[in-house]
Amino acid sequence: MKIKLENVYKTFKPVEVLKDINLEILDNEFISIVGPSGAGKSTLLHLIGTLEKPDKGTVKYDDKDIYKLNDKELSNFRNKNIGFVFQFHHLLPEFSAIENVMLPALIAGISKEKATVKAERLLTELNLKHRLTHKPQELSGGEQQRVAIARALINDPKFLLADEPTGNLDSQNAEEVINLFKRLHTQANLTIILVTHQESFANISDRIIHIKDGYIVK
Repeated sequence: MKIKLENVYKTFKPVEVLKDINLEILDNEFISIVGPSGAGKSTLLHLIGTLEKPDKGTVKYDDKDIYKLNDKELSNFRNKNIGFVFQFHHLLPEFSAIENVMLPALIAGISKEKATVKAERLLTELNLKHRLTHKPQELSGGEQQRVAIARALINDPKFLLADEPTGNLDSQNAEEVINLFKRLHTQANLTIILVTHQESFANISDRIIHIKDGYIVK
């Protein structure tokens, strides 16, 4: 499934954040979006991920204008097809690691038994088998982010969207997370879109998109 943005604009008054964005992302491609703070990187990712609607232009998944879906259809599409990883992990503090990972699967209608088995498998693959019942405050920053990645993967998404996922990590944990994305891209046939301000991390992707002042820089 490919993604295509055509003549996309987005304004958060009074600032025009994105201007005439034209971008095509191929199936199973790993791209990085790079640019200075305030350039529009996160807004672009949110538009691709159906979290924000463009003011003008279209965002298409396999030639279907995704924003012509109603809110319920759009929510279902997002839950089944897109996994998100953010700079702040957004784990629910009252739930254990495995419970946090299970939540999107339960929302998607998967049985608790199947969701539990799948969440445990994902956490084990991410070297967190010994942390299944630990709550977020009992985990290190790197462990919390790996739980968030497992949560993003629980519904077998076609797309993994990551917004500065290493921003709150030390250099060692940041390197581990980036290498994990590289492995996931190879092993799981995921289309990955990574927003980062670090060129060294962006270099592992298939293609780097530079954005400045709301424009894609050729």
